[in-house]
Amino acid sequence: MSPLDESAFMGPGLKLGPHPHSYPERGSSRLEQSSQQTKTTGLRWAGRYQRILFLSDALVLAVVAAAAQVGRFGFDDRDVTVGFFEVAYTYLSIGIAAAWMVVLGIYRTRDPRVVGVGAEEYKRVISATVTLLGLVAILCAVLKIDVARGYFALAFPLGIVGLISSRWILRQWLTKQRTFGHYLSRVIVLGRGKDVRYVINQIQKKSGAAYEVVGAALPHAEEREFLITGSGPVPVVATVGTVVEAVERLEADAVIVAGPVKGGSKYVQRLGWKLEESATELVLATGLTNVAGPRIHSRPVEGLPLMHVELPRYSGAKHVLKRLLDIVLSAMALIVLLPVFAVLAFLIKRDSDGPVIFRQERIGQGGKKFLMYKFRSMVQTAEDDLAGLLDQNEGSGVLFKMRHDPRVTDVGRWMRKYSLDELPQFWNVLLGDMSLVGPRPPLQREVDGYKARVHRRLYIKPGLTGMWQINGRSELNWQDSIRLDLYYVENWSLAGDIIILWRTVKMLINPQGAY
Repeated sequence: MSPLDESAFMGPGLKLGPHPHSYPERGSSRLEQSSQQTKTTGLRWAGRYQRILFLSDALVLAVVAAAAQVGRFGFDDRDVTVGFFEVAYTYLSIGIAAAWMVVLGIYRTRDPRVVGVGAEEYKRVISATVTLLGLVAILCAVLKIDVARGYFALAFPLGIVGLISSRWILRQWLTKQRTFGHYLSRVIVLGRGKDVRYVINQIQKKSGAAYEVVGAALPHAEEREFLITGSGPVPVVATVGTVVEAVERLEADAVIVAGPVKGGSKYVQRLGWKLEESATELVLATGLTNVAGPRIHSRPVEGLPLMHVELPRYSGAKHVLKRLLDIVLSAMALIVLLPVFAVLAFLIKRDSDGPVIFRQERIGQGGKKFLMYKFRSMVQTAEDDLAGLLDQNEGSGVLFKMRHDPRVTDVGRWMRKYSLDELPQFWNVLLGDMSLVGPRPPLQREVDGYKARVHRRLYIKPGLTGMWQINGRSELNWQDSIRLDLYYVENWSLAGDIIILWRTVKMLINPQGAY
């Protein structure tokens, strides 16, 4: 696998350059004309989208501040004591909204490198809001400001929901624009053929990275006119020595250096100097796979840039908060879903003989065995019938999957489609055997077939949902399933869990890959 941080390309839309047959020859006038016709520079779209986000954030926070004040006090303006002064809540609301905007700016929540792609944008919004809440609490204590707790109890939750929702709506709009070729950064990918191909394939695979690949720059570009990738041929527009001229000719916004190149750091430094004149961005692969951005920190020491990678942590305060979230949400789900459980139990019992709840031994954190609960979706003799179906296995690796498994009942088929058979696992979450979000809970026979590195999936609790759930479910091959699980194990965060839960809800409404 070529060296590249895959998380940099997570998110929705991608447009590769025009179809290769529209390029008569490398460096031709038709190529340049096509560039002029579709050009919307990365700098231009980034600035425009930043302004849209700024106005959207300001509007949301103004509405939130007003809603919190009206919700707590009605339409009568009240005063709050600040030291020896009385200040109207209206001015306090304006001050908090303004401070909120400042903190969102400090946390760079509108940075073009994070907006519209992946979870980092949402994480920064949540972090900025939590920081502001802490600062306000400290300020109120120091200045002895007696602000009604109900005001804050309304303002900050509404603010988080409003900001996340508005940015999600804008992201849907941005994704749609990118499908038409707008709001994309035009890039040239530079490096060895296999590294360039890997980068382009990852951009396409993540469906929505904000790049339009207009060409490739290879060490010996004269040997070929096109580089064949998973998305089709990509024109080879330059060598590593003439990439600057190609940037000017195609008006590219960025050059992505995919892996090591001849000349090493000195070549990259000289390339950066040359690109400065055209304000073109230089993007370097980190050389680290499956490491999320927040775990990577750069620290210069006497002119030497050192990259620090935080080690994954499998205990501590974050895991305590994760457990608290599991307890609260699973308990609420069990209470709310009781009527649904009753209806499903009736349908299962009516459809076929056997118990309503299916119990199966699974392997949890640290190899600990536990009984996982599901609504029965197969005939009662399913386990005994498995041996006769192994030769028809459509799964990969150690998984057994059949698209048209004869053991699945009629009710079980549509329960599986919408993952309704998994609902009893909220009880496993409440007991502590599972978490709301985590790797897929494996069977003992699957664990017995694990290679050494795959055992890292057992470092944390298995999940009711996870990366596998929102990225294709049964359509995933074994390698992709393992890669996603290991990525989650080493890079999980509370904000990321919330986003996975939200995307799971969307997946249940529009199910894909379940059978």
